Amino acid sequence: MKTSILTIMLTSASLCLANNPQLRADNIDEIIKNLTIEEKARLLVGRENSESDKGVPGAAGVTQDIPRLGIPSVVLTDGPAGVRISPTRKGDNATYYATGFPVGTALASTWNQELVENVGKAIGNETLEYGCDVLLAPGMNIHRTPLCGRNFEYYSEDPVVAGLIAAAYVNGVQSNKVGTSIKHFAVNSQETNRIEVDEIVSPRALREIYLRPFEISLRTSNPWTVMSSYNKLNGTWTQSSPELLKTILRDEWGYDGLVMTDWTNERRPSYERVAAGNALLTPGHDWQETDIIEHVKDGSLSMKDVDEQVKILLSMIVKTPRFNHYNFSNRPDLDAHAALTRQASTEGMVLLENRNNTLPLNKTGKVALFGKTSYDFIAGGTGSGNVNKPYVIDLKTGLTNAGFTIDPKLQDYYEAQKVLNDKIRAISGESSRYDEPAISRRNIEKLAADNDIAVITIGRQAGEGRDRDIDGDFNLTQNERELIENVAAAFHAVGKKLIVIMNMGNVMETASWKNIPDAILLAWQPGQEGGNSVADVLIGKESPSGKLTMTFPITISDIPAVNNFPTGTGPNNRRNGKNYDYSNHEEDIYVGYRYFTSFDKPVSYPFGYGLSYTEFKYSKPVVKATPDGFTASITVTNTGNREGKEAVQLYVSAPGKDMIKPARELKDFSKTSLLKPGQSETLTFTVSADDLASFNDEASQWQTEAGTYNIQFGASVDDIRAKAPYVQKKALTKKVNNVLSLKRELNTISPQ
Repeated sequence: MKTSILTIMLTSASLCLANNPQLRADNIDEIIKNLTIEEKARLLVGRENSESDKGVPGAAGVTQDIPRLGIPSVVLTDGPAGVRISPTRKGDNATYYATGFPVGTALASTWNQELVENVGKAIGNETLEYGCDVLLAPGMNIHRTPLCGRNFEYYSEDPVVAGLIAAAYVNGVQSNKVGTSIKHFAVNSQETNRIEVDEIVSPRALREIYLRPFEISLRTSNPWTVMSSYNKLNGTWTQSSPELLKTILRDEWGYDGLVMTDWTNERRPSYERVAAGNALLTPGHDWQETDIIEHVKDGSLSMKDVDEQVKILLSMIVKTPRFNHYNFSNRPDLDAHAALTRQASTEGMVLLENRNNTLPLNKTGKVALFGKTSYDFIAGGTGSGNVNKPYVIDLKTGLTNAGFTIDPKLQDYYEAQKVLNDKIRAISGESSRYDEPAISRRNIEKLAADNDIAVITIGRQAGEGRDRDIDGDFNLTQNERELIENVAAAFHAVGKKLIVIMNMGNVMETASWKNIPDAILLAWQPGQEGGNSVADVLIGKESPSGKLTMTFPITISDIPAVNNFPTGTGPNNRRNGKNYDYSNHEEDIYVGYRYFTSFDKPVSYPFGYGLSYTEFKYSKPVVKATPDGFTASITVTNTGNREGKEAVQLYVSAPGKDMIKPARELKDFSKTSLLKPGQSETLTFTVSADDLASFNDEASQWQTEAGTYNIQFGASVDDIRAKAPYVQKKALTKKVNNVLSLKRELNTISPQ
């Protein structure tokens, strides 16, 4: 009897499958015809990973499955610095750690697209081998101010850097046949009230600064998905803006991939996000399915729009490893990836100061290692940009591994502070915000007598959901300032030197204290091998070649955008007490170096700046017209006595007759290979006439001005080493849709 029932059940299941088509890459239209409205709504609404047994523990979320049609659930996982999943699993003794790579600012500061692509390949491999399908990265929003808490995930204040570095990352990840999600589209410029804030931006600034990196990335890579941001843009939620998600993204740029929402909870209604062009609502809630169904039935959401988004989603699903039955191993090569992160982080470190060739150190010795983050090194940021890493090499360990001896009494003192911090973290769930512990001058003088060199690490942490404060975060604390001054005085008095290591993912104030140490190394948040990577640079095993992808101002008030930033210096977007419901982008296109160069404002360190252990000469600048713009080349020669790499930046100064233009703008960049002393390499750049265009708000068109352009080869935006002219013989215009216009007056700044 049991056998007969089983036979009947199997026969019924076979008939059911026979009557239902099964999803394939070539029958998506047929599948859509077989879906009920309830199933379509189910597909368009994601689910938190914790609500499903289909996913990977600790992953961000999943899509929902339709078993009768062979549609599987696929897994979405964070994040930009490595795969973010749970390292342990209930009832399982194995561990599932992922490699902690350098944060976005560190990767971008390499100026090395090939290296970033290799990092992407490694992260993509871990995505694949841990059973995930889409990596929710890279983050590529513009550094509007240094106070944005999430800048560590992003790449630059410049759209060309952000776009090309993001494209390299995407190409690397997706070489593993897993997807990416470039985010957050668009103008996610702050974390304070990020779900409600209305970013008020002129069409010109929007097109030239904030949308441009996404356009560049889409032009030079093909990310499977784009993530629509939380905020409003000129009065409309970006997630509900067909002007952004359809008119610009699809009609103008030709994107045919999937758009998903950022992780939005109770914002109602949901159906308008589907109509606007989102094929996946995340994290997903039951009421959203009901909302979609009800609005299809009452006619306010067309079935055509629903079917269009379902088709886009299914087109993505059929590319995934899970759909294609990839037998993932759960065993990526973590050792090889650790070696890669050690290399990548050293190349992104920026040598800010190096007086009297203090670095590299020519011998090991006894080190007085100051600073709480020397012993509790910050490998990466918090939130979705964090990674559950197998370990973090702190600076104490890195220096010890390199042969240095750490002063034991100073080590004991700081490690006792770390124990205290860990206890507070265990009780409260948060790290304590205790300041850098004070050390008396007398004790510092004893340490100066007993040790060969002093190293101070200044650390800063930031993350999703919170912006940075000026005092005690952007600026030094009083204890930190006194520590730098007292250590320098004591060690200099006995002929010894002080090195400062900056362990952070963002910009901080340096102008008031940078002349005190003998050397300053900006190590960023360099990933799990951070301590070893710093030591590699200090001893000259690796030559620093990182350069800044953002400006270090003299004071925070020098940045015009902080007048319209919630933790900044101005009241212009403060409403209802501590709520910030809009942010006026009065700085317009003058973000970062565009402002400082155009308004002749001094800075602490300019965009593109970074020292090396060797010297480079630029020669033989050549610019040749092409049918679509020009090519430019420069020969770079290592004229020093150590090997090294040089990142060359190509800037353009426009004629500026038809429109007011910034003093100069980056149009391309490249990096040499490792050059030995005396060795040369010629770098070539390609710039199109479209790349030279500016956006005319009134005419809603891109305009490339005719005339002579000054092509500049720079070691930084303030260090132009060679120039050559380019003549654009014909003015060009390109009309685009008049969308995302201002709904209120915006008083923008101008250098004229």
